[in-house]
Amino acid sequence: MNKLLILISLTLFTLTSKAQEYNFTTSDSVHLYVKVKGKGNPCLYIHGGPGSGSYWMEKFSGDILEKRFTMIYLDLRGVSRSSSPADGNYSMDRMIQDFEEIRKFLGFENWIIMGHSFSGTMVTGYAKEHPESINGIMMFNCSLDLTQSINESWIPKACEVLSLKDVSYFKNDTIDIHDKLNRIFPLLNEKDLTWKLAYENKDNETLMNATFNEIPNWNNDFGSIGLSHKDYMTNFKKYTPDIKMPVLFFYGENDWTIGPNHYKGVLFPNMLLWKSKVGHVPFIENKEDLAKAIDKFVKKFHL
Repeated sequence: MNKLLILISLTLFTLTSKAQEYNFTTSDSVHLYVKVKGKGNPCLYIHGGPGSGSYWMEKFSGDILEKRFTMIYLDLRGVSRSSSPADGNYSMDRMIQDFEEIRKFLGFENWIIMGHSFSGTMVTGYAKEHPESINGIMMFNCSLDLTQSINESWIPKACEVLSLKDVSYFKNDTIDIHDKLNRIFPLLNEKDLTWKLAYENKDNETLMNATFNEIPNWNNDFGSIGLSHKDYMTNFKKYTPDIKMPVLFFYGENDWTIGPNHYKGVLFPNMLLWKSKVGHVPFIENKEDLAKAIDKFVKKFHL
């Protein structure tokens, strides 16, 4: 009898594990990869990149996150294990609709949302449009104004790293931001210095990049156009005073990708502002401080 009970328990555990991984079909027939894992209040992770996917977050910080939350790992449309829309619809409104369709499908009345990097735009946009669906927000090294982050932090730091003597081209406001990026990226790649914009050392960049090779047939459709899509290149800081739910705004003092001063002008009324001795990826480089910030946030706002 005991052996039978054990066998039944193992079978149920296996079925439950499989049931937590979904190929969810949206109302416009896009197949989204969704994985539910952990325990506690539900938390949707909206990844950055714009095409970085959710796998690396699960791999490097699942041990921290899944002890505290029921994590919902999502690959956005056009990214990693998710398919692309036939009509090429990557608008902010459509992304937000995806989030809401997944929330309803999973049966959550509301949830916490968590973002990193590029997804600060989507997280803010979602909170603005559907405050009733969100109990709290966790932002880790997020940009709410990508144009500001690129022009005031990323490009100046890249010029410094490259020891460029003539930076007049990159300071010229009449030149399109994407033209500047297209010029400076090859210079960084040629000297293998791109890691200095985000990581403490080269090994951590290598560790991160290796995760992308672990997913076969990686979809990069949204990653290739996200930074040129008008919906994500506006200033979302202006919406923050009207977003009332609790917010953890975690930023790195050495995060040149977003900018160590990017928190200025972020005015969420109920915000825990957390400065950390880290670059752009605390999930690899300062997990202890990351956990402290999360615990303080959850305790402070009773989440």
